[in-house]
Amino acid sequence: MSELPTYVLEREFDAPRELVWRTWTEAELLSHWYGPGVETVIHKLDVTPGGVWLNEMKWGGNSNYERMEYTEVDPPARLVWLHSVANADWEAAENPMMPDWPRVLLTTVTFTDNGGKTLLKLTWVPHNASTAELACFEAAMAGMDKGWASGMELLAEMLAELQS
Repeated sequence: MSELPTYVLEREFDAPRELVWRTWTEAELLSHWYGPGVETVIHKLDVTPGGVWLNEMKWGGNSNYERMEYTEVDPPARLVWLHSVANADWEAAENPMMPDWPRVLLTTVTFTDNGGKTLLKLTWVPHNASTAELACFEAAMAGMDKGWASGMELLAEMLAELQS
């Protein structure tokens, strides 16, 4: 079997690992940087194995829903979750703008202490995906940096503010 397409984002933050961890696990911090350019509403955030993060991104009268189910939580080193586009009832659903987008992405985020700074690594891998979903994900990978980069800039600014 061939390797699954894997999106990898790496970023170093000038902040201690515990603080960067908090920005991914506390709703009031997470909502400030996740989903740049939209209003992010976190309906539920239970960062425990089996817990869920129910996220709504609102703009111009529209809403996009996401459901994340945590499978691994190892503070402050690692978060793993199954990431899905959802409907308004928080059930995994087809992406309305990209019907072949994978229904579920396995997301892994690691936080590595690097002498007082934190190296963050995020990977996205299609989970139990069809051939069409794998092809769609692979075709979209080149553009993923843009959205994540905006969020990472907001996160870096917020970390600087939190430490000032």
